[in-house]
Amino acid sequence: MTIATDMPEARTNNITEVVNAYSKRLMGFIRKRVNNEADAEDILQDVFYQFIGNTKPIEQLTSWLFTVTRNKIIDRQRKQKPVLLEDLYPESDEESGFDWSDLMPDKSQNPETEYLRSLFWEALNEALNELPEAQKQVFILNELEGVPFKIIAEQTGETINTLLSRKRYAVLHLRERLGSLKEALLTND
Repeated sequence: MTIATDMPEARTNNITEVVNAYSKRLMGFIRKRVNNEADAEDILQDVFYQFIGNTKPIEQLTSWLFTVTRNKIIDRQRKQKPVLLEDLYPESDEESGFDWSDLMPDKSQNPETEYLRSLFWEALNEALNELPEAQKQVFILNELEGVPFKIIAEQTGETINTLLSRKRYAVLHLRERLGSLKEALLTND
């Protein structure tokens, strides 16, 4: 770490003392929460850069350092963690949740459910054909065929986040297109 040369010597000494005094404790704290050593070192470096760049007085130095460290760890994890579809569509509000099983009639073999099932598949195929090919393929592979994103990513060379984003756009389109069918199926029970 390089300290600006135009910094007063007293401040430079103070920064050096803080870095020496807290490096091991902060690194131990980070290592318990981060699996990768390189990421742990980057986080520690980011914490000290923020400390050096801070112009306001810090009354509780230990608390400040650990709070900044925890925030840096959380920020790093958010950047690396793929977004889960469940996070995008929380089920707390029934109107916003979208469960494909709601659209699928039960497994019985009577003529009514067979007809409803054929309507569903026809509407789904029409809506899928309106999507860009990449979104359509991700949706079909993951949602209908059950292929995990990790395997799709390996096969296509795309990142998991890219695949999640494509599926998200597909789901938004399908939700809009199939919303009226969903209402019709649910009110006919």
